[in-house]
Amino acid sequence: MRPEEEPFITPQEDATMPMTRQEIVSVLGPADDALVADIMATGASPEELREAWAWLHGDEALINEGRPLPGTRVAELIELIEPEASED
Repeated sequence: MRPEEEPFITPQEDATMPMTRQEIVSVLGPADDALVADIMATGASPEELREAWAWLHGDEALINEGRPLPGTRVAELIELIEPEASED
């Protein structure tokens, strides 16, 4: 199939397609295989991963914008990508 003949994918179809490693790394930067596999297993979309990253790195700003709190899948992603607290 030539590129111009590729089927059109609707946003609804795209949301049901699993994320690729490349999509995950494009949001998070370098990530180990276990984290990538855990994120893929959630069934989340790239948009949900971007939203989780935004909440993790600027939740106060998002709340001030009046954004609703993250949904269940986004909250699961936040737990996966949040750095573990170091014990001092």
